[in-house]
Formats: sequence, structure tokens, C-alpha cells
Amino acid sequence: MSFREDAGELKRRAARHAMVPTRKAPSHRAPKQDGEGQLYHLPLPDSDSGLVAAFRAGREDARAEIVRRCAPDVERVLHRVLGPDSEIEDVAHEVFMAAFVSLGALRHPHALRSWLVSIAIRKARKLIRRRTRWRFVASVAPAELPEREAVAASAEVTEALRSTYRILARLPVDDRIAFTLRHVDEMDLVSVAEVTEVSLATAKRRIARGQRRFLELARKSDILAPWLETEEREP
Repeated sequence: MSFREDAGELKRRAARHAMVPTRKAPSHRAPKQDGEGQLYHLPLPDSDSGLVAAFRAGREDARAEIVRRCAPDVERVLHRVLGPDSEIEDVAHEVFMAAFVSLGALRHPHALRSWLVSIAIRKARKLIRRRTRWRFVASVAPAELPEREAVAASAEVTEALRSTYRILARLPVDDRIAFTLRHVDEMDLVSVAEVTEVSLATAKRRIARGQRRFLELARKSDILAPWLETEEREP
């Protein structure tokens, strides 16, 4: 083969090589994702069990959401058991502080609200017993008790309310709690037993004892006796 033929062959090979697409070296850079560097906060679950799971997973906003959802139930029960009282807000705060310490061990997360109410009742019981030892109720004038009615009440109704809680203060603490949960907060019997952490039979006995003692004392009250007479006359 002549030099000229060799040169022609080289040109043809070069042309064929130029027509073959070259491969690019693989890139090691990760593809850029939309919203890279931004944090998205997922909404908290609607269910109580899901909210407990979020708290256990370390969601800081779950703590505030538990208080927001459950505080009305806790405060309502405290108002029913303690009556108009200046320490209800402090007791409610103690309830949630105690709950957050042991929430990880809650066996039935779906029962979050009733569990919190149980803690509230234990705190209320402790407060009542402490006051009984100090004879707190006997030493505080009724006018010094704060009024927490949701709407403006007449003087007659306000005084009846105060008289009611003065009488309740004379009941044994467990009977008082069971009686107020059943007849003031209008809980059903099963719920009373559950939140007071006793058997249904025990809850019934406490309610019955509390009712007998309350009616006995109320009938001797110049303020409450007329209310009872009216109630008993109505069908």
C-alpha cells in the first residue's frame, strides 16, 4: 500500500470516529431537589393516640397542642370538684407538668383525656386534704373566694353556689369527689369509676354516701333548703 493510500485510509477512519458520540463522564453530584434547605412541619394528628405518638417522637409542638386540646376538660373537672377557687390555674399547670413526665409510659394513648382527668382528680384530692389539715375552708370568709361563673349570676344563685361548696367541704374527700363528678359534672357511673381509679361498686358507694350527707346538711341550710324543696316538688 502506497503512502497516499495509507493517508486516505487514516482520513476515513478519522471521519468514522468523529461520527461516534462520545460518552460523558458520570457525574457524582446529587440532583438538586425542589425546596432544598427548607423545613416543612407536618400537621399534628387529629387523634389523641396520634398526638401522644408525636410527643414521644420528640415533636416540640405536640406538648403545646396537648395543653390546648385537653386543658378545658382538666379545668372543668377542677372547677366542679373544687368550686370557685383561686388555685385552679396552678393545679391545672401541675397536672400537665406531671403528665409530661410520665406520658411516655401511658399504656392506652387513646385514653389521654381521661388519664389527664385522673391526674387532675388526684391533685384536687391532695389539695382538699391539705386544706382540711390546715382548716383552710373554715378560716376563709366566703366573700374572699373568687367568682368563676361563666356568666353573670344573680346574688341568690351566687350565694347558693357558695353554700353548696361550703357543704361539700364537710364531706369526706373521696365521697365529695365522686358526688361532684356524678351530680355536678354529670359524668356517667363508669367514667366516675375510671377517672377516680376505683371499681364501679366503690364509685357507687361513694356517690351514695356523698349524696346522703350532702342532702342531710343542705336541708339544714337556710339558703339551700328552699332550693331542695323546689326541686323535690317538681315532677
